[in-house]
Amino acid sequence: MRVFVTGAAGFIGSETTKELIAAGHQVIGLARSEENVRTLEQLGAQVHRGSLQDLDSLKRGAKDADGVIHLAFIHDFAKFAENGAIDKAAIEAMGEVLVGTNKPFIVTSGTGLVAANVVVTEDMRRESSAHVPRVSEQTGLAYASRGVRAMVIRLPQVHGAPGKAGLISYLVELARQKGRAAYVGAGAERWAAAHRSDVVRLYRLALEKGVADAIYHAVGEEGVPMREVIEAVGRALNVPVVSISKEEAGDYYGPLAMFAGLDMPASSALTQQRLGWTPEGIGLIADIGQPDYFKPSSRS
Repeated sequence: MRVFVTGAAGFIGSETTKELIAAGHQVIGLARSEENVRTLEQLGAQVHRGSLQDLDSLKRGAKDADGVIHLAFIHDFAKFAENGAIDKAAIEAMGEVLVGTNKPFIVTSGTGLVAANVVVTEDMRRESSAHVPRVSEQTGLAYASRGVRAMVIRLPQVHGAPGKAGLISYLVELARQKGRAAYVGAGAERWAAAHRSDVVRLYRLALEKGVADAIYHAVGEEGVPMREVIEAVGRALNVPVVSISKEEAGDYYGPLAMFAGLDMPASSALTQQRLGWTPEGIGLIADIGQPDYFKPSSRS
């Protein structure tokens, strides 16, 4: 299968590209820079020049492929609303050229912010909210009723390469800048997590076996307590670990304050049952607790 992949040279995308090629698929990866081009060529993928804001390029890439995996997103939370709008337009551009083809179209979202204080499952749908400007899954799944095998993969905190661990990577930067690692209150809130090697297998399985209008969860651990995460960050950086109040969270976390103190566990039981997927990777705390996982020179 010829698969058009946005974000194909990224943290998850590069491993997804390798997984797809190893399984006999041909990958056409979106490249916005010369660095992306070099990475994709080294991986054995075909290069497709463009960006999330080049809608004509996205349309061409999607139209010429047998399936699409949309992994790219601009992770600048200071411009979350603007980047959410860019993502929506990109999904619509690709979705429109897939209408009536029954081709697989996998859109990426997140397990967080779906529902509060419950273990989120695949059958829970995310409602539109002015507080969450990213509407990837709602936009993508709308094409399931228009002759597209549209699906969503929700990601938790994905780890598995030095310096990378979902939103936790941003928490590490904050701890470096502020000289302390902080959690809110007792730090009892839980964040779901998964190893990158498990996540990329799920993208391949969804491409090959997934059904229209389905949501799949790339979750290996339902909920890792935030206090344990922050303590691991503190040990890695050799900085104090402290508890802060909800009122202090805005000053400490900045644009990430929307996630501070949120309980965001999620299950993948239905995904495992429906796609025959079993997470096998090392757990989050054991992974990020390895020596030099967050060494500055390891970041990219």
